[in-house]
Amino acid sequence: MAKTNELRPLRVGTAHTQGPAAVITRRAADRLRAGHLWVYRTDVEQLLPALGATAIEPGAVVTVLDGRGIPLGSALFSAASQITLRMVSNTPALDREGYLADVAERVKAALALRAELSPETAEDNACRLIFSEADGLPGIVADRYNDLVVLQLLTQGTAQTDVRSILARELALPGVATVVERPDPRVRELEELGPAPAEAMFAENPEAPKLATEFTINGLRFHYDASAGQKTGAFLDQRLNYAAAARHGRGRALDVCTYQGGFALHLAQTCEQVTGVDASRSALEVADRNLELNPTLKAKVDWIEADAFDLLRAYEDGGERYDTIVLDPPAFAKSKRAMEGALRGYKELNLRAMKMLRPGGTLVTCSCSQHVSLAEFTEVVASAAADARVRVQVLETRGAAPDHPSVVTLPETAYLKCLICRVG
Repeated sequence: MAKTNELRPLRVGTAHTQGPAAVITRRAADRLRAGHLWVYRTDVEQLLPALGATAIEPGAVVTVLDGRGIPLGSALFSAASQITLRMVSNTPALDREGYLADVAERVKAALALRAELSPETAEDNACRLIFSEADGLPGIVADRYNDLVVLQLLTQGTAQTDVRSILARELALPGVATVVERPDPRVRELEELGPAPAEAMFAENPEAPKLATEFTINGLRFHYDASAGQKTGAFLDQRLNYAAAARHGRGRALDVCTYQGGFALHLAQTCEQVTGVDASRSALEVADRNLELNPTLKAKVDWIEADAFDLLRAYEDGGERYDTIVLDPPAFAKSKRAMEGALRGYKELNLRAMKMLRPGGTLVTCSCSQHVSLAEFTEVVASAAADARVRVQVLETRGAAPDHPSVVTLPETAYLKCLICRVG
């Protein structure tokens, strides 16, 4: 990143700012004017601390300027992330107090939208309440699982006491027993953040906050423990895709990368036999507990601890055949540099699955890699179909549930792709 130049007042159009600012490249400025919301480290040309300061504080709200000094708005600054600036307002020279006022209003708007899109019922009492940039709240994610609200604060600008206090107040909704932050250790490391506070942000019983519960999606019951596991027993973004898979599923089914059984348990409503596969023993132990919570499921369900690629290779060689296969791997492309390998991985999984499906079988194939577009993912599936010499009909093209809205000018928010196909 460019070093800070000699400190001096900065002309911003005809106005004058004494607050911190960042000058960005023309390429980045053009992206922001087109509606994108991120500025990468390589596109920051100059950092200008506030008058009297020697550096910009990590997490500060800064004015973003193009090379001519024309303001483009205000952003949260990260001194560590490759995404150095995350836009929070079209208003330049926004101070921290103004940013916090915006946070409070946008949280209220996000909750009102979820009340409209995903109202709580006996059949569905879990949803995403806040989805970062999609709700104008970069670096803030909140999920509700029945009576628990779980937060992730993902940037230097949001993992601060003033933001936590607003979220604790606004997310203490009727019926919520606990609001707790559950940080992503890898993200905190990349953002150079210290440990998150151990205590709950809000608890009906402060002496013994409730951290485990059961929740329902599509009428099925799942465990949730805020003190354990990768994320949750059912990925909420896949909620409606689970139900769609159950509508199309039949016969003998294989759920690859089942995690804690989300697709497998839904398929068990309509299929005769379901096998869930995952490399994580602890995830499969929770999947089995989730199975016990739903004793009326139609199918016989079993679990296999195995690497997805190794198992599919062995099953294909052994002549195993299925009527329904689900592929829901973790994100293969965590960066643009990983794209080539990710596309190879998606192709191999889909090719082997197509060869294992009986004629007329159902393939539910997913990608949650934000760097792989729907067009690229579809092209990979088409390439696998050509190599497998099968005809693949796309019956449904799906994405995340409505409580995970995307921003049309930020394609990274439309990260989840799900194709439901008829093969052969």
